[in-house]
Amino acid sequence: MDIDIDIDAIVGRYVAVWNEADPVLRSAAIAALWAQDGVEFVESTQFRGLAELENRVEQAYKEFVAGRRYAVTSADDVLGHHDAITFTLQLTTEDGQVAWAARVVLIVGEDDLIRYDYHFTVQPLAA
Repeated sequence: MDIDIDIDAIVGRYVAVWNEADPVLRSAAIAALWAQDGVEFVESTQFRGLAELENRVEQAYKEFVAGRRYAVTSADDVLGHHDAITFTLQLTTEDGQVAWAARVVLIVGEDDLIRYDYHFTVQPLAA
């Protein structure tokens, strides 16, 4: 498949959705980012469809971002070609320290919506 995607825009929206405090805006952002049947694979867990993805993002927001514990950031190492995008997603403390990191691989459809979203943890969160 040879499609023309704006990788920086997709990654920017992807990072923003994890930091979105407003549930209505977050829900709309999720629907504008993932395909209806999109799936995210995280270690041994998977989230299928917009309802599961919305619950996943909401829970991650509550656990890690609410109260300014962490911000979700990108390591500014975005690469992509054809229908694939890869970058490092991070949980960053207020002073800029990376507390967790994962290599993300997104497979995007011709409509610029995420079909598959894979997370590979490269720096586990300290206990």
